[in-house]
Amino acid sequence: MRRIPSLVVRPVPNAGVALLAGVALLVTGCASIVGRATDRLATNLGSAVLNADDPATVRDGLPAYLLLLDGLLEGDPDNVGTLLAAANLNGAYAGNFTGGDAARAQRLSSKALAYAKRATCLQEAPLCAALEGNPDDFAAALGGVGDERIGLMYGLAAAWAGQIQANRDDWGAVADLPKVEALLVRVVAIDAEHDGGLPLVYLGVLNSLRPEAVGGKPEQGRAYFQQAIDVSAGRNLYARTLMAEFYARLVFDRELHDGLLNEVLAADPKAPRYTLMNTLAQQRAKALLESGKDYF
Repeated sequence: MRRIPSLVVRPVPNAGVALLAGVALLVTGCASIVGRATDRLATNLGSAVLNADDPATVRDGLPAYLLLLDGLLEGDPDNVGTLLAAANLNGAYAGNFTGGDAARAQRLSSKALAYAKRATCLQEAPLCAALEGNPDDFAAALGGVGDERIGLMYGLAAAWAGQIQANRDDWGAVADLPKVEALLVRVVAIDAEHDGGLPLVYLGVLNSLRPEAVGGKPEQGRAYFQQAIDVSAGRNLYARTLMAEFYARLVFDRELHDGLLNEVLAADPKAPRYTLMNTLAQQRAKALLESGKDYF
């Protein structure tokens, strides 16, 4: 039987670890999908997605791009850039646009993780060998990965978090959370501002999953959230939304909870590379304010 990690005492909450950063990962891999002839198109498409202010349009349009990536991998299955782009996009779609269809979210997130693991095995054989091992062996293998692989490490962490989120009732999946945390800590150590501070938001959630009395680190989680807000110059509204949902609710601080969410709702969601994510953050903030009336 696999050991339940000390990081978690309950399944990852709905719309938690994985939903936040998947959308913002798109540009990371889009420019690497194919050769120079389509590089500009891929980059512009990724930017258009991130700058969209209508999530429904993105939801309806992205499946065609998922199929395009699958087709490209049929012809070039060992293209690491394409694999990471496919992992990012499948994870983003699974975490943000599958609604209540749990089976679809599980299917797409598992596909995303498979792509990310394949990319890992192509570039980092020792880390690949440790993917299914225990967290200590994984951490040791991770220590041998060069800083230049930050995109690979972050792509793997995001896809893995998404797969865990979609299978949050499976303790076997949840047991891999320490590996995800190790990847994110390494990414932040290399570049705390990577992808607008989103790795910090992930770490904020992971450290705010349980109270300090039972081994959680909520104050560390709050520090990660605040650092994410700072490195994005306040443009990342999801940092505030999830700080309210995970930290403020955990410590039962309604004043902080409502204050953060009202700041999100009062902010202009339009910001380069953040608009779609911020729009989603505002939708979630509105729902959290409403449910907070019963929570507190």
